[in-house]
Amino acid sequence: MLTTGLGFCSAISAVGVASAQISLPAAKPPDGAALFKQQCATCHTTNLSDAARQGPPLVDIIGRPAGKVEGFHYSPGLARADFAWDEGKLDAWLANPQAVVPGAIMTYRQAKVETRAAIIAYLKGLN
Repeated sequence: MLTTGLGFCSAISAVGVASAQISLPAAKPPDGAALFKQQCATCHTTNLSDAARQGPPLVDIIGRPAGKVEGFHYSPGLARADFAWDEGKLDAWLANPQAVVPGAIMTYRQAKVETRAAIIAYLKGLN
C-alpha cells in the first residue's frame, strides 16, 4: 500500500515539472489603434474632416500647443495652457488629466502604462 502512494506522488511531481517546462507564447503588445477606437473615439477623431466631437481632433497632436485647435471650445484651463503636447505630457494627461490641467473636463483616466503607451504610439504615428 505504501509503494502505491509513493508512485502516485512521483507521478504528480513529474506532471508538475513537465508543466513548468512548457513555454507560453509571448504576449502581443497592445494595439494602439484598437485601444483608441475602444477608449477614445467616442469623444475624439483622428482627422480634421470628421465633425468635432466632445473632445478635439487628435491628428497631429504631438508638438501641437495644448488647447489651441481652431474652432474647438476648450475649458478655461486648457485654453490658458502653456505647453505643447509631447509623449510625456500625453502620458501624464491620460493617467490623470486634472493633475496636468486643473479644471480639465476630460473624465477618462488610464492606469495601465502599456495601454497609455500604445495609444500614444498610435497618435504619434498619425503625425
